[in-house]
Amino acid sequence: MSPLRALLFCLALLTLATPGVQAQSIDPFEHGWVLDPEASKLRFLSVKKGNVAETSKFATLSGLITPQGKAQIRVLMDSVDTNIDLRNVRMRFLFFESFNFPEATISVQLDPETLRDLHMVRRKFVEVGYTLALHGVTLEKTAEVAVTLMSNDRVAITSTTPIPIKLDEFNLEGGREKLQEAANVEIVPVGVVSFDFIFDRAAPGTPPTEAQLAAAPAGASAALETKGVMDREACLGRFDILSKTGNINFAPASARLDPSSYPLLDNLYDIVNRCPNMAIEIGGHTDSDGSDSTNQRLSERRAGAVGEYLSNKGIGAGRMRVVGYGEARPLRPNDSAANKARNRRIEFTVLN
Repeated sequence: MSPLRALLFCLALLTLATPGVQAQSIDPFEHGWVLDPEASKLRFLSVKKGNVAETSKFATLSGLITPQGKAQIRVLMDSVDTNIDLRNVRMRFLFFESFNFPEATISVQLDPETLRDLHMVRRKFVEVGYTLALHGVTLEKTAEVAVTLMSNDRVAITSTTPIPIKLDEFNLEGGREKLQEAANVEIVPVGVVSFDFIFDRAAPGTPPTEAQLAAAPAGASAALETKGVMDREACLGRFDILSKTGNINFAPASARLDPSSYPLLDNLYDIVNRCPNMAIEIGGHTDSDGSDSTNQRLSERRAGAVGEYLSNKGIGAGRMRVVGYGEARPLRPNDSAANKARNRRIEFTVLN
């Protein structure tokens, strides 16, 4: 054996004998990948008052890349983090309506051939098509991402440029209007998204499956707020925000609660339950269609239906005062269908 061949043979034996050293795979999806939620970030930027930019993020993410290159990210909308408690609540209830749309998903089919040489070049810029399901709407988009092989078992997928999200495309314009009204500010109707997703390679023989995405917390359990009993400020703010949602619905000209109202009412129950020292007024309001007496009775019956729902969930009748205001307290002039819809509402007021 020549001296050169003998040297190469010794180096090969040394590599095999060294713990933790693995050969780089040419299959970019070998074994599949699982998102590291602590290291990953999904941010969005909004602009208000013309030039005031605010960056927020989501705290609860889960994700995977299958051995076939199918990537999915699950985002829990209740985990929105603006660094301010009541602003988080406004985003959850008024903008994202997370009680009806608790999560968003991003799906991408990655091309293995495009990334076949990633183990050599370590970093590639790739144009990908993705599907975004948000607020009940599913759209296909494209974006450029950077794929960086940090080690043989860790990869980063990051946005290379800000990704604009037009609010009207995802039926979020109504939420923007509610936010503007609640905060008394003008908000630009476009959000800008950026992300850093970090994945770890799955162990051999344990490829990730789509069922693993459901392992993250669900619904309000992901909300960034103090658990248990809340203080007075937190309670007051939440009741005010819930009064502005407009998501307590009834059958036309009826006091029968529509099932679409149940998710919000269940959230309302949770808040009332966590504010045990407070009594609330449940106020019913109507638009101006119909006679004064008819609207008065309808408002009383609708407020009563909400009180009955909460009572059946376990809230004592002594903590609730049910009142109907008819058409006497409109939020807006009753001169359009949209304005009338805003005037038909249930409001919650703390009594003590």
